[in-house]
Parts: sequence; structure tokens; C-alpha cells
Amino acid sequence: MRKLCFTVLLFHGLTTAIAQQYSNTVKEQITRVENNLSGGVVMDGYHIQERMKHYNVTGLSIAVIDNYQIVWAKGYGYADKKENRKVTTNTLFEPGSISKSLNAIGVLQLAQHGKLNLHEDINRYLTSWTFPYDTLSNNKKITTAQLLSHTAGVSVYGFPGYERNSIIPGITEILDGKYPANTPPIRSLTEPGTAFSYSGGGILISQQILTDITQQPYEQFMYKNVLKPLGMSNSFYNQPPPADQQKNLATGYERNGAEVPGKYFVYPEKAAAGLWTTPTDIGKYIIEMQLAYKGLSSKVLNQEIAGLHLTPYGDESAAMGTFLQDRNGEKYFFHDARNQGFSGFYIAGLTNGKGVVLFVNSEDGTILLELLNSIALVYDWEGFAKPQQIKGKSD
Repeated sequence: MRKLCFTVLLFHGLTTAIAQQYSNTVKEQITRVENNLSGGVVMDGYHIQERMKHYNVTGLSIAVIDNYQIVWAKGYGYADKKENRKVTTNTLFEPGSISKSLNAIGVLQLAQHGKLNLHEDINRYLTSWTFPYDTLSNNKKITTAQLLSHTAGVSVYGFPGYERNSIIPGITEILDGKYPANTPPIRSLTEPGTAFSYSGGGILISQQILTDITQQPYEQFMYKNVLKPLGMSNSFYNQPPPADQQKNLATGYERNGAEVPGKYFVYPEKAAAGLWTTPTDIGKYIIEMQLAYKGLSSKVLNQEIAGLHLTPYGDESAAMGTFLQDRNGEKYFFHDARNQGFSGFYIAGLTNGKGVVLFVNSEDGTILLELLNSIALVYDWEGFAKPQQIKGKSD
């Protein structure tokens, strides 16, 4: 997992649409989105396939939310070039840190059911491993709320993953940085609760807390209690993926267009980077959180606990599992991500019923922000600057 920075990101193939008949209005909106990609300036004549070729993006998948509904979803390019397998709306991507948002739902659900106090020492809940406090923590205890909001002051920014033919370490080996783990031990860097410091390592600790409390395999608990209730039927945390899903997986590609060794990497750090999913499924999560925040649904979290997922905690831009933006008074929640050969992000309005999910099986995610600009323009997203309109093409 290598996280893209949403706030600084300049945020060839055939097209395959979902097997659904859209209204003429939606078809016109799709065409406008496809033809107005920009990084702040709309160049007449730019089409999504041109930009995919420009950035050497093999495949792309998108789901657009308006008025609390997925109004359209579509795939472009190839899930696997050698197999001549095109991206469809059912193609599964491995979009890295977006895993953290769904992980937070699982952990918050434990708090909702009284099985976890978010503000108590994590060692109260860790039974198969204990966090080794030292002088850097300044005698302060780390809480689960701090882990989820990246304010726990712990190490290991992200995880690089493992080639499929590698020896895959267990979770406690990764937590302690022992062979065959390829990352250092997860330990205190600063006193907890004093500052924001992004840490995939902290999220891995939350994975261990969840499995120690539930005494269930992580992927099993998450599917039964989070993914399935949300209707995310095409998503799973299994690492490596099940054999019967191989035909549905996108292959990852490097920036130069080369296939990732083994087609994709394995991430035993499931909570931090191990979710396989589709934009449509992430769209279902977004809509449920939007509705739960307003008290209109409670499939996985009630209004109070959903608020914790979408409200700043310890840092004005970070919540428990999401990041937050105030764009000229309009509030949005989002998460971006990158695994080996994959990039993606989602962003959604807190109260306006709008959102988008975008995945590519490429390490270059620049096209994603160009698409976001186009979608924000077509669907009149509040708080987004209108791109400058000019004539002619330019790179």
C-alpha cells in the first residue's frame, strides 16, 4: 500500500457499460463526463480514452452517485491485456487504503455493540499480541479511536505487499517486524493524541484488535457484518483472493505499462490494504454512510456511531476511517489509495447526496482527478471551482 495524497494529487481500449438501459438524460451526462476531462482547464475534444492512453492507463472503472443513488457505472479498457479481458462494472480492483474505511466500520460496530471502548488502552483488547509501550509514548496509552484517525503516533506509513510466490508473514510477525515481514516493527513515534501522523501500522493493530475480540478470521467477520449488510456482494478481504475469483480480478500495471509480477501483490495487512472491490460496491458504502449520518438508515452503524466515522477526531481533516474536506462551506468525506499496480479514490458529499468512486489498474492516478473535475462540473458539485473553458487540445 502506498497512499496517494488527495490534497496534492493533480487530482486505449474499448468501453464496456453495465448491462442496464439508462435514460437519455443519464446517457447525455455520461457523454459529457467522458468528454470533459481536465486538471482545472477543459480542453475541447479530450475524451476519456485519449487521457487513458496519455497516462498509460490500462483499465478504469467508475461509479457516480447523485441524489443518494448510483446513477451510472461503467468500465473502460482492459482488466488484463494478455487475456484480452475488458473492464466491466464487476471487475474487482485492489485499491489499497480504501480498505481502511470499511475496516473502520467493522471496528466501530464493535463499539456500537458494547464490545469495545474506543477511548481505552488498546492492550485491554489485544490478547494474542501486546503493544510494547516505551518512553516515546510518554506514559500515555494508545486508544482505538486514535488508531482509526491516525493520531496514535505509531510507525509504518504503509505496506509494500508481497509477490504471490513469496513467503507471507503472519500478523504478529508484521507487528514486530520479524522475518518474513518486509516492514519494520510497529512502535511509538510520538506521544499518542498529539498530532496527525498517517499510519497503516496503526490500522493493522486495529485489525488485530478486531480478530482478538471476535475470535473470527478477519475476512469472515468483515464479510458477514459489514460487506454483506451493505450489499457489497462483489467485495472481500481474503488475501490471497479465492481461486474462483481469479477471472474477475483486474491485473495491476506499473507506470511503464508492465504487468505487476504475478498480476497483483498479496497484502496480509487486510485492514490497511487488502480489500478487493468495485466502484459500485464502494458506492453502496458511501450511500449508506450518507443516509446513516442523517439518521435515515442503520444497516451497519446507527446515526451516533456513523457520525464518529464522518466527524473530525484529533485532527480537523481526519475522522475514524475517512478524511474530510470543507470546500467553500460544502463538506466532503474521502479516501484515496494505491497498491502495487492499482490506484483509486472515492469522494462524497456529507449531506448533498453526491459522490464518485474511481479505480484504475495503474500506478499513475492523475486521470482520476481529471475525471473528478469533469463529474463535479456535470453534476454541479457545490464547492468545486468551475474549470476554465478553452479551445483546442494541449498536453
